[in-house]
Amino acid sequence: MHLGPDLLVLGALFVIAYVLGRLGKLIGLPAIPIYMVVGLLASPYTTWFPLSFGHGEYIELVAVFGLIMLLFNLGLEFDQDEFFGNAGKLLLSGGTYVAINMAAGIGFGFLVGWGTREALVIAGITATSSSAIVTKLLIELNRLANRETPMILGVTVIEDLFIAIYLAIVSVILSGETEIWPVIGKLAIAFLFLAAMFAVARWGGRLVSRVMRTRDVELFTILFFGLAVFFGGLGDILGVTDAIGAFMIGLVLGATRFRNRIEQIAIPLRDVFGAFFFLNFGLGLDPAQFPSVLGPVLLAVLMTVVLNIGAGQFVAWLNGLGPQAGINTTVILQNRGEFGLILATLALAAGLDERIQPFAGLYVLIMAVMGPILAVNSERIGRAILRTRPKPQPKRDPMADEAIALMEAATAGDADEVDTTTRPTAATVPSGPDRPFDAEPEASAETDTRPARDSEY
Repeated sequence: MHLGPDLLVLGALFVIAYVLGRLGKLIGLPAIPIYMVVGLLASPYTTWFPLSFGHGEYIELVAVFGLIMLLFNLGLEFDQDEFFGNAGKLLLSGGTYVAINMAAGIGFGFLVGWGTREALVIAGITATSSSAIVTKLLIELNRLANRETPMILGVTVIEDLFIAIYLAIVSVILSGETEIWPVIGKLAIAFLFLAAMFAVARWGGRLVSRVMRTRDVELFTILFFGLAVFFGGLGDILGVTDAIGAFMIGLVLGATRFRNRIEQIAIPLRDVFGAFFFLNFGLGLDPAQFPSVLGPVLLAVLMTVVLNIGAGQFVAWLNGLGPQAGINTTVILQNRGEFGLILATLALAAGLDERIQPFAGLYVLIMAVMGPILAVNSERIGRAILRTRPKPQPKRDPMADEAIALMEAATAGDADEVDTTTRPTAATVPSGPDRPFDAEPEASAETDTRPARDSEY
């Protein structure tokens, strides 16, 4: 088996993705649409990229790993303490947002006229935000301290929970089963699986921590990656999809004492395998089908924007926030991404209308490009609509600034001198039987203490 040509193709595509990603960052674009565009360039339906895959099935397999790692990390990052500690307010805010978008999405799906199952899939594609893009924008725009940010993150928590339940129901519907009792049986299995995994995540964290106990980083990585793939396969066998199986084991491992340790390793894995997933989705897009779905896509974009304006203001009002906070909420939460593509992939595998794939691809491309651009300018949009003025910045004395800078430099120099003499090293961590099994050596002068890079998703 000679895979050299395929490896050359993949290497070239990732280099192109890097170049386009660097250009996209200049205008604040996330990685998702970049990877989709690169896949579209190399699509067998186009002649834009003079390369082809001889073993496309291997790319699809790696793309499945990407799907599993995307949902695994989503479950891993689900904040159970935040949810159970503030369940009433979160359910009211997030539930209202999801209900408004889902109801309109189902109506729009039936209006398109592609079929009942297709309508349910279209509703899911248009109803839920990309929690990855939302989180990334909040960080990059320095809005973590904004008053509306806890509300926005709370809505994404409810959306993640909704995705778990929604996928369990959709997987049964997409199976094509028409007899009532088999459908009830599959739904019962799906919800029993969800209930069991939620129970383990809620009350079994200490027991699972014992199973995960190992100091060896390599074995630790093999263990949690193996569990993610295993439960992905188990979810597929039980009829709740591999995506939801991976989400649930991520939820369980997120309740252990090793959550942060897993995240440090799992995020780079998600970024690489996730790139394969989005690239593979782009490879399956046929630009010749875009004209046939352009009308529904533009209507869906308009519907999403209008609904999010109303839902964002309503959710902000429920939380006692003003119109500007509502505008900030609107432009952040209207970003769509990975979940819409996951649904389209499941729909394609179930044999639904082939137009679902180009619809989801074009819709996500537009929303993932438009959303960050609007988010960057939300303050300007708010001032234009609300007729408010930016807060005046206090005038600064250049001489005073220079004096402060010199004082800070002198203070920093003193601090550095103290730090180099008192900085703890690995020797300060107990060794042998007195050292905790999960303790990590503290940073020394030789240790790479660079901050972790921002995630692309």
